Amino acid sequence: MNQKYVLITGASRGIGRACALAFARNHFHVFLNCRHSLDALQQVEKEILDEHGSCTLLPGNAGNPDDVRKMFAIIESICPGLDVLVNNAGISFVGLLQDMSDAQWSEILNTNLSSVFYCCRSAISHMVSQKSGKIINISSMWGVNGASCEAAYSASKAGVGGLTQALAKELARSKIPVNALACGVIDTEMNKQLDEAERAELAEDIPAGRFATPEEVAEMVWKLICAPEYLTGQIITFDGGYL
Repeated sequence: MNQKYVLITGASRGIGRACALAFARNHFHVFLNCRHSLDALQQVEKEILDEHGSCTLLPGNAGNPDDVRKMFAIIESICPGLDVLVNNAGISFVGLLQDMSDAQWSEILNTNLSSVFYCCRSAISHMVSQKSGKIINISSMWGVNGASCEAAYSASKAGVGGLTQALAKELARSKIPVNALACGVIDTEMNKQLDEAERAELAEDIPAGRFATPEEVAEMVWKLICAPEYLTGQIITFDGGYL
């Protein structure tokens, strides 16, 4: 069986970590990326190696084009190119739009949206030459229906949706599906700032009655990877019925 390769951005924790472990268990060589949490990324590496999987650490800022070029130079020194790209890197900002600084706005856009553009741009040349490959962009339900006090986050994730749909049309004839998973409330570090009362109140608003786990998101990502290539250009909402 030919070795398959996947890059997962934001792989140190939460959804990225769960996806990394899922792909490793399905015999992919996993390129693990994160920007800040190198200790946590090394722990994911250890978990994969302990389960006899294979992986390579690629620390760097996926929202910086120079860092992405360096990451892909390493990837291309190890393999011809990626079979799968999972764009998962993301940060949030909760607060009034008028209170956001220029730097905070740029950071949200670079991390959540520009990273998807830079990584897709670097990955697709090999995929097009092979006429195979799959791209999954991790988005948010707030990119489908914006959230109060999360205007910048919502705008960045709406941009991911637009990029997904446009790129899917560009790559369809090359047999490369591009889809986005618009996640609802997931039990990750991004929601750890909520206290128990806030968590319970939010869970009450979700028809499913609970937060999703990162592992459930990873399972859905894997199902999209296994789906027929005719499924492309879709923004699939995974929110427990919230929207």
